[in-house]
Amino acid sequence: MNTIRQYRGLDISLLVYPHRATQAGFGHNYEEGFDASIRISEPESGMDKVRSRLFRVPGRRPFLNTGDARRACVAYAEMLIDEDRSGRAIWEPV
Repeated sequence: MNTIRQYRGLDISLLVYPHRATQAGFGHNYEEGFDASIRISEPESGMDKVRSRLFRVPGRRPFLNTGDARRACVAYAEMLIDEDRSGRAIWEPV
């Protein structure tokens, strides 16, 4: 599941996926929960190369459902953007 939102002029892609990969010949295993990541990127300007960076949403265990994972994605992305007052830190690898 991939959803794109905007926050403070940046695009945020919410990436939610099953905690355990689907094995060949079997259906999705949603009972083990979900993991989540976010991609923060600059909006496409049509001329310049767009900066983008992927972050895994931290957590001690998988999210129980996709709704919890999506809410955690939004909160984590907004926190990263709000804490980056200089506008540069989210683009620099740690």
